[in-house]
Amino acid sequence: MDTLLHSSYFSLFLIVAIGIIIGHIQVRGISLDVSAVIFVALIFGHYGYRVPADFQNIGLLLFIFTIGISAGPGFFASFQRRGFQLILTTLVIVVTGAAVTIALSWAFDVDFRMASGLFTGALTSTPGLAAAIEAADSPLASIGYGIAYPFGVIGVILFVRLMPRLLRADLKKAAHDYAAEAFVAFPEILNRNFVVENANLDGKAIGELDIRTMTGATISRVMHGQTAVTPSPRTLLHLGDLVKAVGTEDALEKSRLLIGPETSREIPLSKGYDVQWVLVTNKAVVGQSLAALHMHTNYNANITRIRRADIDIAPRRTSILRFGDKLLVACDSENMTQVVKLLGNDNKRLSETDFLPIALGIVSGVLLGRVHIPLPGGMDFNLGLTGGVLAAALILSRIGKTGPIIWSLSGTANQVLRQLGLLFFLAAVGTEAGAHISEAVSQYGPSIFLIGAAITLIPMIIGILVGYRLFRVNLLTLLGTLTGAMTSTPGLGALNPLTDCNAPAVAYATVYPVALVLTIICAQIISIL
Repeated sequence: MDTLLHSSYFSLFLIVAIGIIIGHIQVRGISLDVSAVIFVALIFGHYGYRVPADFQNIGLLLFIFTIGISAGPGFFASFQRRGFQLILTTLVIVVTGAAVTIALSWAFDVDFRMASGLFTGALTSTPGLAAAIEAADSPLASIGYGIAYPFGVIGVILFVRLMPRLLRADLKKAAHDYAAEAFVAFPEILNRNFVVENANLDGKAIGELDIRTMTGATISRVMHGQTAVTPSPRTLLHLGDLVKAVGTEDALEKSRLLIGPETSREIPLSKGYDVQWVLVTNKAVVGQSLAALHMHTNYNANITRIRRADIDIAPRRTSILRFGDKLLVACDSENMTQVVKLLGNDNKRLSETDFLPIALGIVSGVLLGRVHIPLPGGMDFNLGLTGGVLAAALILSRIGKTGPIIWSLSGTANQVLRQLGLLFFLAAVGTEAGAHISEAVSQYGPSIFLIGAAITLIPMIIGILVGYRLFRVNLLTLLGTLTGAMTSTPGLGALNPLTDCNAPAVAYATVYPVALVLTIICAQIISIL
């Protein structure tokens, strides 16, 4: 058996298997999940068993690249939305965590290579740990992570569950206030029917009136007499016609003012008329705008909604299509066949994994990480392996497409590769750190655990003061921001029983990519102090 345990492949998968089993164990709803692998690996390493460093590097590359590819669109979009206060609160939390780490490490004479691990463990950031290990080139970062991580998980959960009570806040009122706020990145897309009563529209063509520009709504159907048609720019409107408009609440209100009163009368589908969701899987149309495809002119087709990541977006002529988008298309059946062919609508292609973008993206990231950037005083700086691969993935996912190459992965493929990379990485770094954990704990004693707890709690307290007291952010939104800033998915899960409102999830998704990048940068800085 000892011979098998010293076999790198056997020990690797044994550590992963035991770690996953332990990670599924829940105590009062709390579990270590996949991070349990590093604790199993620490024990194996303590008894002299190792997983080769090659598995660490392969796992790191896969993990960081898939993180960047999935986080990229959200990372850049977060700076464009009205989430400035949330992003600033996140910046305060992460930077405070780094400052507390540096101050306590200096006060208690903790090696900064271990401090970088304490920082990433306290903020439950495995990507941050990867960056810290590479920058520190030492197993001490892994030891610090293993020490701080358990309280990092439990501390965030307890904090977000107890904070509403400590603030004596009414979460039902917070949910009501959130629903009433204008802070909504993507308004709900609705449809209503209107009666043409504006005499100025009588006998005018839809293209001439330019209703979409005037109101922001899309006219998807027109009924004249008993005949319903898919409108084209040449379709004439007459008094008494019924018009179906699709758009946001504001766009539909403008449509009512322009066209006439709303009606409950339905517009039946005419013979040969079709409305269906069509999946964008044709690489030729990815990255193009709706205007460039000329679907209305060529196929008399109306695009009334774009569904991206389960969010409905109002289509505009300038809307750029991404691989995996779903378009709600309205046109006659004959033209629908052509539209489906144009867009792809191939579920099988969506689920396929193209390894060329993965390989080229990682190669680009490795090369980018080796570029030396000169600094004043004769010094220079480079992103390193982790920073280079992450930067390349973020940029490529933002670009979306280069020639025939689409820089994205299906959700399933991304999750599988990310999980595989993470498991390899944790098993390798854990066994290396396990060989040194005893001496580290004996050197620093119980104080090292208290330092980790402080790095978890103090930034969240400061975040509450800034977000709730200074910025007056809705409490449910702020709690979601805290879990995103601490990169704590279990923390977000702990909020689910408290409310049916999606405010925490929206805030988490907004700030998580920013927190991810900030944590990696801070971890690298702490490691080289």
